[in-house]
Amino acid sequence: MKKLLFGANQILTCESKSRNYKTGIELKDVGLLSSYSIVIENGLIKDIIPNNSISNFSEFEIIDVTGKTILPGLVECHTHLAFAGNRSDEFKMKLDGITYEKIASKGGGILKTVSSVRECSVTDLFFLMKSRVDEFISQGVTSLEIKSGYGLDFENEIKLLHAIKLIDESYPINIIPTFLGAHTYPAEFKEDHNSYIKQITDVMIPYISKNKLAEFCDAFCETTAFSAEEVDMIFNVAKENGLKIRLHTEQFNSIGGIEVALKYNATSVDHLEVIDDSGISKLEKKEIVCVLFPGVSFFLNHHFAPARKLIDSNCIVALSTDYNPGSSNILNLHLIMQIAALKMRMSIEEIINSVTINAAKAIQKSDELGSVEIGKQADFAIFETDNYSDIIYNVGRNLNFMTIKSGEIIYKKN
Repeated sequence: MKKLLFGANQILTCESKSRNYKTGIELKDVGLLSSYSIVIENGLIKDIIPNNSISNFSEFEIIDVTGKTILPGLVECHTHLAFAGNRSDEFKMKLDGITYEKIASKGGGILKTVSSVRECSVTDLFFLMKSRVDEFISQGVTSLEIKSGYGLDFENEIKLLHAIKLIDESYPINIIPTFLGAHTYPAEFKEDHNSYIKQITDVMIPYISKNKLAEFCDAFCETTAFSAEEVDMIFNVAKENGLKIRLHTEQFNSIGGIEVALKYNATSVDHLEVIDDSGISKLEKKEIVCVLFPGVSFFLNHHFAPARKLIDSNCIVALSTDYNPGSSNILNLHLIMQIAALKMRMSIEEIINSVTINAAKAIQKSDELGSVEIGKQADFAIFETDNYSDIIYNVGRNLNFMTIKSGEIIYKKN
């Protein structure tokens, strides 16, 4: 039987006129509809019809969302939620004025989490991730990217990817696995970078590709992590092995990451807190998504990425939590949206498009999801308000009432 999502006060389609992403002035348009309903069949959006055209309600299973606001299912396109351990002691150090880079240089940061992950089993990691995934679903997230990167050797990177695969098999939402073995150098290879790169290129990537454990290969191009030349070597092998490319770059320093991303036609460049006008001009009108993390800047008291310049230069802008234990211990995509409004001068409409259609572009799924359009997956976040501005106005609150994935209710408040 067909289903009818009926009674909403507002539907935000975020439709992109078949381009499947939005830039510039288009980001101001959320495709607002009133007095419409959505027909769902076989997990897909079958039709979007005016309420006054419905003559026979008995032919539908009704999902009553009277007075509420419908968005496309939210897309969380960059997370590090596959981790163990706790770094609250480092948070205290940051509050005392010690920088993230300084903590990392003394063996803290990522390496501390690596030690915790190496002590965990796949089952341990699965249950740690499970509660975090549940939290995202309660916020209206229907597609979620998860990275490895806290194992930093063959055994433990594969362990993380197997735990992510278990999550994928256990949840109805889209789980997008990413290999991030090039997160930083493990302690055992601190003075021998070439040997660790060979581990990644000669052992990890071929195995991951052969066993289909990841869709993307990512790397951290930074002075405390991998140089542009080192990333280039890794991406060359990743591309040969059929992995798609993403890149952490321009977070603290500009060391050539943008050029490497362009060389490999990366799906996204993520962070960009310190990108300059020259870097922005290189990304202008390119189909490379600029994924920004206002929560990282908020959490670290660091520069905010120049969202306004990127948008005004017709770059594709998406937003994400970058949820991780060190630089963004924020498991709340709504708060990220709200910080973007208050600190990055993004409009409410720009923000909503940046966590739906553009975030879907960042995981190469925008032809299937990220907007309310006929033929796309019936994924929805339904908010307990009659006005979409409330989603951003209510800072720190989760107004999501119901999450629907492929036409099935997977979360309902209370």
